[in-house]
Amino acid sequence: MQRMIPALLLIIGIASGGPASVGRCEFRAGAATSNITPPLGGDVVGGFVPFPATHIHDELHARCLVLDDGQTKLAFVVCDLLGLHRSVSDAAREAIREKLSIPKENVLISGTHTHSAVSVLGSSRYAVAQELDDYQRFVVSRIVDGVARAVNLLRPAEIGFGVVEIPEHLFNRRWFMADSYVAKSPYGEIDRVKMNPPGGSPELVKPAGPTDPQLSFLVARERNEAGSGAVIGLFAAYSLHYVGGVGSGHVSADYFGMFCDELVRLQGADLAATPFVPMLANGTSGDVNNINFREPRPAKKSYEQMRFVANDVAAKVHRAIPDVTYRHDIKLDAVYREPTVKWRLPSPALLAWAKEKVAEPETPSNRADLPRIYAGRAIAMNEHPAETVVPVQALRVGDVWVGTMPFEIFTEIGLEFKRRVGPGKGFMVSLAHGYFGYLPTPSQHALGGYETWLGTNRVQPETSDILLDELESMIRSRP
Repeated sequence: MQRMIPALLLIIGIASGGPASVGRCEFRAGAATSNITPPLGGDVVGGFVPFPATHIHDELHARCLVLDDGQTKLAFVVCDLLGLHRSVSDAAREAIREKLSIPKENVLISGTHTHSAVSVLGSSRYAVAQELDDYQRFVVSRIVDGVARAVNLLRPAEIGFGVVEIPEHLFNRRWFMADSYVAKSPYGEIDRVKMNPPGGSPELVKPAGPTDPQLSFLVARERNEAGSGAVIGLFAAYSLHYVGGVGSGHVSADYFGMFCDELVRLQGADLAATPFVPMLANGTSGDVNNINFREPRPAKKSYEQMRFVANDVAAKVHRAIPDVTYRHDIKLDAVYREPTVKWRLPSPALLAWAKEKVAEPETPSNRADLPRIYAGRAIAMNEHPAETVVPVQALRVGDVWVGTMPFEIFTEIGLEFKRRVGPGKGFMVSLAHGYFGYLPTPSQHALGGYETWLGTNRVQPETSDILLDELESMIRSRP
């Protein structure tokens, strides 16, 4: 069993904006939440076959934090959703621009990747553009309302940045297996790695990639004549895919929502006149989950493991908050671009096979059959044009940069982003402004496995390098 490593804390003050910050207006912050819980009956997504929601275990929210340095406003929004179609983000950011005069490129909207939420991906997650359905329009309106209420609550504030080391909940889920174990894609190709292998199997060799133990967070608190006041909001990212273990047909925010509730409780802020709003975004966890594959995982009650992880992570962040170095003389900035990458398209032979497969009569036994599912995905991919634009964003808070991509990003990509911006200078958020599938590195593409299959991954193998270079260029373009 993996040895439990005590959580270590690294506290990093946010540098000021330098000479340009002299004479700037007062720094302010405000935070609010909007309930985005769907009606029962909608399709819960996260597995290969959607199923109807029959019960709400815990409410879903869009959690919002707005920062204002007197010249620039930034809005951070984290939604309890598997992911969101880019049309949802586009519509919400446009409405925020019109109603609140916050530029679209200054608004970050991401999904947590809970696997127990009703879909806001629309009729087809593979459609490049789409008309919004009723639930998508509802989510858009609630995001806009949440940001508006956060703006209404803007007050004098100061902000700090911290990093907590929490490695014990993270396990890379892609494994090299012994030669005796043969893993195949739904298309019949041999994979060199296996996603979610049998726990405790003697054929396990080693994980195919790393984990990122750091939970990074920005935290804003009130600033008053006494020096400091109540905590306003916290924006954090942790590279853990999700935990799972919900009841049948249940809607739940997973550990992301439980973390927020527990942190509010620990801070004693649940009865405050102006609520404290924490939010936990998905870091770079496309190949990381909460399962220790070295040992068989014992059965647990619904929500038991989820709450264990959420409460432990919240407790460690709670202990870190008082030690953060706060500043109010900081500069905010944002850069947004849409570089072009190529879609992956099926070969003629694969497309012919896919059409034959989906033409077979559907039965209860083959509805969840992987070859049939991926045949449908290959056909959908064939309808794409050759190229697409991909929204990427970098938000600056003092000396700290938050980078985004609209994918389930592999951990190696997030670690490389941190290396490029410098230690303690930033972190990445997945599933922002769209849902474009998994994003492995080129070297992970060569290994195969679930996250690289056509239809799970949708863009050219070099995409992670292209987008990292773009983010680095965006950041270096700013003074």
